[in-house]
Amino acid sequence: MKHHPAAAWLTQAADAAQRQGPGNLLRVVLVVMILGCVLTGWFLLRGYKRKDD
Repeated sequence: MKHHPAAAWLTQAADAAQRQGPGNLLRVVLVVMILGCVLTGWFLLRGYKRKDD
């Protein structure tokens, strides 16, 4: 196995990311947005629950 300097590794990673496009970033943003909406809704709606004894 060859030893690659960090700068060369980062350059190769940046090149691969540019070829890949925005697909993965868009997926991550959508998943985080959906989870945030669900958690926000749960947090807000749990305050409306009444305990009728």
